[in-house]
Amino acid sequence: MTGNATVVQEALNRRFLTDHSVLAAHQLETMTPGEAASQLIKLPARVLVPVLEKLTPGFSAGLFACFPEEKVKSILPEMNPNHLVTLLGQVSKELKDKYLSWADKALRRELLELMSYPEDSAGRLMDTKMGLFRETMTVPQGLKRLRGLGRNSNRSLFLIDAENKLCGRVSIQDMALADHDQLLKDIAEPVSVVVNPLTSRDEVVGLLEKHRITSLPVTDLDGRMVGVIQYAGLVKAIEEEATVDIQTMVGASKDERALSKVSFAVSKRLPWLEINLLTAFLAASVVGIFEDTISRNTALAVLLPVVAGQSGNTGAQALAVTMRGLALREITIRQWFPVVMKEVCVGFINGIAVALTTAIGVYFWSRSLGLSLVIGVSMVLSMIAAGFAGAIVPMGLVKVGQDPATSSSIILTTVTDIAGFFSFLGIATLLSSML
Repeated sequence: MTGNATVVQEALNRRFLTDHSVLAAHQLETMTPGEAASQLIKLPARVLVPVLEKLTPGFSAGLFACFPEEKVKSILPEMNPNHLVTLLGQVSKELKDKYLSWADKALRRELLELMSYPEDSAGRLMDTKMGLFRETMTVPQGLKRLRGLGRNSNRSLFLIDAENKLCGRVSIQDMALADHDQLLKDIAEPVSVVVNPLTSRDEVVGLLEKHRITSLPVTDLDGRMVGVIQYAGLVKAIEEEATVDIQTMVGASKDERALSKVSFAVSKRLPWLEINLLTAFLAASVVGIFEDTISRNTALAVLLPVVAGQSGNTGAQALAVTMRGLALREITIRQWFPVVMKEVCVGFINGIAVALTTAIGVYFWSRSLGLSLVIGVSMVLSMIAAGFAGAIVPMGLVKVGQDPATSSSIILTTVTDIAGFFSFLGIATLLSSML
């Protein structure tokens, strides 16, 4: 009977954690990390991960420290990389290196990319080890947690809601003077200034000068805190900004690309121009394959740029959205499939709409139903291919360690030209009897 009772209890625990992850996270945070770990140790990673992602980063890090190696290894690939990055920011360098070594190669590379920020960004200035407080905590609970954090240089504490999103700040002085039955959210003030890890140092300095703040929260795109820039870091930013200004005046800034040597600029640009020339000949060769078809129906040559132009614009739109997502850390290369499928669907729907308009225009121009059908079908196919290429090209370049900003457009132009030419002329060849 005891064994059956244990099985039933474990099943109930799983159901509770699965269906009420937010409530479960709040219950676990009333325990010590060791006590919570003993309750969760036997549960599979797929059950644990939703709860771990609802816990405060500090408490999650405490749980990880209590879990055995095999348990951590099973959890790592299941967690959202952005949550993992925040968690890794709470632990020592030794533990961080250990967890990264336990992750597989692809995940480790992704985490390292997410943890790396430009030299002059808020991500380089922030302190990732921050104590976060639930807005539903009472004043005594908040004071107890504050004592547990040890010495803290913050004059104000940051509050998070049930989804771990930043929702307010509380002055330590206000908390010390508040009634014991008050909740922290009752004495909280709104957070008026927030930056993201990619915010430039210039903007950080500007916010300091404008708002006269002592600590600046750093959040991700979902509003979850990933760090805080302390006053010392803000002062450092001002000092670095002044230094950069002096260096710029004498042309000594290493980031001043406009004053790079001619030889350096040529060495960087010429290889890509040669590649572009090669790809142009490749696209031209596709047209050459259908030379006979074009010679029999010269209207095809007139309409060829229309298909290529529309597919090129479609690809450029997909490329811009995907590169922006990669730059702002909205997506990672692990999310390539949903990104590609979204752009393919957008290309298909837009392709149908544009194809109908184009086919109607071509019919009134040429009075040829066959030519209208050819350009309509090829328009849909080429725009689907362009959407696919616009999403997959930058993600593929990041995967192989190349800068997508440098070479994406050249590869994309080749793909869209070939897709546009081949679909249009290929369908025209198949339906030549209707032209």
